[in-house]
Amino acid sequence: MTESELDLLVLGSGVAGLSAAVRAAETHKMRVGVLTKGELPQATTRWAQGGVAAVLSGDPDSTDLHLADTLKAGAGLCDVEAVRVLVDEGPHRVNELITLGAIFDRDTHGQLELAREGGHTLARIVHAGGSQTGAEVERALVEAVQATMAAIHEHAFALELIVEAGRCRGVTARFPDGSVREVRATNVLVTTGGAGQLYAVTTNPLEATGDGIAMALRAGVAVADIEFTQFHPTALSVEAMPRPLLTEALRGHGALLRDTTGERFVDELQPRDVVSRAETRRMLELGADHVFLDATGLESFDTRFPNIAKELRAVGLDPAKDWLPVAPAAHYTCGGIVTDLSGSSSLPGLWAAGEASCSGVHGANRLASNSLLEGMVFGPRAVEAIEAGASGPEPTGAMRTVLGMDPDRPDSVPAGVIGGRFVHLDPIEVTGGGPVEDPAALRTRLQRELTVHAGVLRDAASLEQAAKVVADTLAAPRTDSIAGAEIANLATVARAAVDAALRREESRGAHTRDDFPDTSPDFGHRFVYA
Repeated sequence: MTESELDLLVLGSGVAGLSAAVRAAETHKMRVGVLTKGELPQATTRWAQGGVAAVLSGDPDSTDLHLADTLKAGAGLCDVEAVRVLVDEGPHRVNELITLGAIFDRDTHGQLELAREGGHTLARIVHAGGSQTGAEVERALVEAVQATMAAIHEHAFALELIVEAGRCRGVTARFPDGSVREVRATNVLVTTGGAGQLYAVTTNPLEATGDGIAMALRAGVAVADIEFTQFHPTALSVEAMPRPLLTEALRGHGALLRDTTGERFVDELQPRDVVSRAETRRMLELGADHVFLDATGLESFDTRFPNIAKELRAVGLDPAKDWLPVAPAAHYTCGGIVTDLSGSSSLPGLWAAGEASCSGVHGANRLASNSLLEGMVFGPRAVEAIEAGASGPEPTGAMRTVLGMDPDRPDSVPAGVIGGRFVHLDPIEVTGGGPVEDPAALRTRLQRELTVHAGVLRDAASLEQAAKVVADTLAAPRTDSIAGAEIANLATVARAAVDAALRREESRGAHTRDDFPDTSPDFGHRFVYA
């Protein structure tokens, strides 16, 4: 079979992409291919520790409570319709995954063990191996994909979208032998994850360079909410990168946050943006580069969290005796390619799901453990829409922001809909000449500057400095390599993120401006880059 025969090409191999691929091949009998720049099991999904948030029983929890918690965390920018889809369809998708062979933690009576995490009213998080949920989800999906795919392209790097007659027709990609070839398909689903590698301190793997979002921006596809990068408050403060993650379930079970003087300073079960801000401010006050997570009071730590216990002991820490040094680390890109509730982007034939998308579920800040669930719900929804013959976006979910706007009147939006403002970024002028810069050096410089100037806390002066570094990075000559393409993608996403952060003169969710500390009703809308 040739690539030109594919009905669906999935870019990326995380939970959203593999969930979609399996459903397309098994249920809808499509000719499906998966293209990933690593190997199938190397996606960001495998790093997810927190679990899957879903209401699997109606008492005492309810989908309405899950919806309310999600909306609260999203700080006024969630699309209610999108969140309703997530919480209503989520339990069914979790059960489908169990049918595929995923093994979640159960108690002695065979019932699923449920944990509570920050921002959740009740315990509704299912886990695998205590902190290995992502790895278990990935394992089950990879096995299913390997048995059903028409084409699997590993170590292949998607470079640009192929757009013909106003429709996406595939991608150009660099293959392991160095050749650049077209991979054609009637539909392309972008599930390439987020851009955590924008920052020097991150929980994301090296592959998380925003490739799908960057390709969309270059092709003029609508992207929104890109200024909202969620920082996880309990990344272990050690030299390793990506930073080891101390799952939120630890705080759900009673672990406490203390500053370097031993004082508690925040409610540990607040949403992640609240806790990360409190940590950063306290670290600045005390001149420290970390705070502590005190898990010494937790019973059966090694049994409940065996993999974390192993990681901690490998760096000389005993959770039964030692306070654990932690600090915020870039964790999740809340925005991305704008989609409707079926995953359709503003470009017909191009679909998106998971962290690369902006469906309206997360708004200004993602609720803990909604990420795996989002991929499991919206990846298959895209497949169902393709099978039903959908060829373009509908005014649902976050796409209402785009389809309800007149580009010539950017503040004109339908009543009752979270509006948006279209933003166009002129191309960066590349002067050419000069020595070709080392992509690794460019990447390190960009990460360092964004961490300092566009991280947890921001202001106009710091963001202007970040914008200058981003422009210099985009204009710098680079080697024609995957490393060079990755730095271009990171800088492309960074440009939109910093621009949006400058325009959003308020503090909301994961975006905190020290010069505009309050949330403003004047900014209850999205910035849409197209």
